[in-house]
Amino acid sequence: MIQPDLIDPFGRRVHYLRLSVTDRCDFRCRYCMAEDMTFLPRDQVLSLEELATVAKVFRRLGGDKLRITGGEPLIRRDVLRLFQSLGKLGFADLSLTTNGARLREFAQPLVDAGVHRVNISLDSLQPDRFRDITRTGDLAAVLAGIEAARNAGFRRIKINVVVMRHFNLDEVVPLTRFALERGLDISFIEEMPLGEIDDHERRDEFVSSEELRNCLVPHFSLSPVAESSGGPARYWAAHGYANRVGFISPHSHNFCSTCNRVRVSAEGRILLCLGNEHSADLRSVLRSNPAENVEERLAQAMIAALRLKPERHHFNLDEPPQILRFMNATGG
Repeated sequence: MIQPDLIDPFGRRVHYLRLSVTDRCDFRCRYCMAEDMTFLPRDQVLSLEELATVAKVFRRLGGDKLRITGGEPLIRRDVLRLFQSLGKLGFADLSLTTNGARLREFAQPLVDAGVHRVNISLDSLQPDRFRDITRTGDLAAVLAGIEAARNAGFRRIKINVVVMRHFNLDEVVPLTRFALERGLDISFIEEMPLGEIDDHERRDEFVSSEELRNCLVPHFSLSPVAESSGGPARYWAAHGYANRVGFISPHSHNFCSTCNRVRVSAEGRILLCLGNEHSADLRSVLRSNPAENVEERLAQAMIAALRLKPERHHFNLDEPPQILRFMNATGG
């Protein structure tokens, strides 16, 4: 019987792992990373086998929810082999966050491997604007990937939108209509102050979840949904549609009191909070000699790391970012 052993100092049970398989990405989204990035040397990134071991041990410790993130997970060589391994571990919820550009190729194999849900980033429906926000992205490829995902049989598909006032605020209604009319959930995310950027001021681009809801109210009849997805989004039902509109509010309505998750970066650091640097090194455990009992030692390292989990983050848009790692290094 699986025993839930991951309890943090504030009594919160951690049962959700976001596991990054790479820090690399084929996009360079303005809110996520700098245009000119330096990525990890490949020998510092966990192997597919090491990633599978982390997931296996987390499952043994009572984890029931696993999300694979990046960077962009689908550019990792042979990543489908990892998903096939993860699909056998018995997670109640196995999901993926992706930019969608490679879903046309991967959607059906992912479902066949046991992936239940997929989140797809989509910040604009205008090709030129989409390329401007992502710097390298092809909107047509992402839209084709979304259609492939719809046809593949995922339990649920969600569109993620990071809203920036002078970039895409005017597309909140069209993006919501796009998602709901295609049977997709959609979540709007307040931009997070991770990593130093120089092409816009986050304070000037910030749009609160309340303002976003007010943008939607003239167009959709929204009512709060009681059920929780287990993640940070707060969902609203849109009358006349089967799917939901969510808001992720790390600034205006932080979700720390119910935090149930940790992240493991591609280099094997277990990150205890998105907005703090509290972490522990799992890679050294995975690669230690002798290799016997590595799963037991990894389990003990995870349990010990939970003691470092802080009560909450403290994002402040009026100050330079305190967290210098970019989102691609954090893992979604």
